[in-house]
Amino acid sequence: MKIALLGYGKMGKTIEKIAEQRGHTIVLKVDKEDTIYDLSDADVAIDFSIPSAAVNNISNCFNAGVPVVSGTTGWLDHYNSIVALCKEKQGGFIYASNYSLGVNLFFELNKKLAKMMNPLEGYDISMEEIHHIEKLDAPSGTAITLAEGIIENTKKQGWSLDKNEENNITIHAKRIDKVPGTHTVSYASQVDTIEIKHTAHNRDGFALGAVVAAEWLAGKTGSFSMKDVLGL
Repeated sequence: MKIALLGYGKMGKTIEKIAEQRGHTIVLKVDKEDTIYDLSDADVAIDFSIPSAAVNNISNCFNAGVPVVSGTTGWLDHYNSIVALCKEKQGGFIYASNYSLGVNLFFELNKKLAKMMNPLEGYDISMEEIHHIEKLDAPSGTAITLAEGIIENTKKQGWSLDKNEENNITIHAKRIDKVPGTHTVSYASQVDTIEIKHTAHNRDGFALGAVVAAEWLAGKTGSFSMKDVLGL
């Protein structure tokens, strides 16, 4: 498969390594400053750019007839318009806040635990996410996805960043040196605390999931998620 990399930072370079190990060819590398480029040689694009570039990158793919996998977070105010453009152009699109195969299993575990905890009184729900200091958005897209999974299955109405608000899940976002990503969901009461945690040891898991998603998306039209890719 011929892959265009939209965003060639640390994640882009890791995706390149994993893709080539799996027998694919990188035909285009786009830095964050580039807004005009030729996608004609690509079978699929993988976007790990920056929030301000993501909408343009994804739109360019639809306009060029190239299916695109996006892992950029921080642009989701435009998500509905991107899905509409995908449908209009009969494109192929996958967005995930996190492509790690383990994290996507963690998302499902998080929902299951929320359903189990919902009938119980006296538990306060909070989250902590830790990432490297170069991460641009806070909280992480992964933390927001986890919060949404809890909101769907409990009486919580929303989430708040680094402050306690009634009926909301408190998310604590920390930025520490080179941490690839750690997410902890806690249910704390006066008698005990229940926690689930996912710790990424490096970027390879994120990159592998993105490449697997690109392999799955090839030849398909429509908007999908990692649940579709993994059959969850």
